[in-house]
Amino acid sequence: MVQKATRLGGRSRTGRPLGNTTRGTTNPNRMRRVDRWLTGPQGWRLRPAVTGAPPIAVDLGYGASPRTAVEFFERIRAVSPSARVVGIEIEPERVARGVALELEGLDFMLGGFEIPVAAQVSVIRAFNVLRQYDEADVPGIWDTMASRLTTTGVLIEGTCDEIGRRSSWVAVTKDGPQTLSISLRFGAFELPSDVAERLPKALIHRNITGERIHEFLGAADAAWLTASPLATFGNSQRFVAMCRALREDGWPICDSAARWRLGEMTVLWDAVAPRSGALARVEEN
Repeated sequence: MVQKATRLGGRSRTGRPLGNTTRGTTNPNRMRRVDRWLTGPQGWRLRPAVTGAPPIAVDLGYGASPRTAVEFFERIRAVSPSARVVGIEIEPERVARGVALELEGLDFMLGGFEIPVAAQVSVIRAFNVLRQYDEADVPGIWDTMASRLTTTGVLIEGTCDEIGRRSSWVAVTKDGPQTLSISLRFGAFELPSDVAERLPKALIHRNITGERIHEFLGAADAAWLTASPLATFGNSQRFVAMCRALREDGWPICDSAARWRLGEMTVLWDAVAPRSGALARVEEN
């Protein structure tokens, strides 16, 4: 087994990439929801005026097929034409498949959580990578990847289903986790809490009584059901009403109706952070 970053301070003693091989399941367009968020509300992080140089975006653990890395490149370049995109995989065979598809500005390389890119990077997308790890491993892995970010950079670590209908992710900066985002395709869920099985590793085992994420998803379900009469006007209107109700009830929901209409909501991390363990809020340690 490859040694984990949490036990190595961010660098492998063996010289091998940090991390373990993933299942590699990949489907075209699977990451569309997180990529829309990255190139929308977070797109400012990819502006050369912010980065001071052509930005670098990393797709870590793209899997058995490099297709999602190519899609990532296309979406990033649409908002930042000078950006360089790097696909990183721990398996040499997967890297070889990527190299065959390289373009100007799109490269593939062998690596893991250490992110072996020469310069600091603006964005790291690590999706469906941490599911096989223990919750206790998450803080160290986040820290290892975040250490490779620019001062304005962001790590997006999350999970989605096989065809990208249900997604959730944590935005992590050098200052630690900042937000949790949940993105759901209308028609692919009955209740917002259906996303529970696709929560990031940091939260997936915390959806139990007494934990904040459980309280948040319960509040979202209640608000969704209360807004059911608005379904006549479309689920987007119902979702907007749900988000407004959550905000009125004191949940720190970010963004505006423009994002909510997409079936997407972002909440500040402190509102859903575990109540105990390494990822608990500082003031409660």
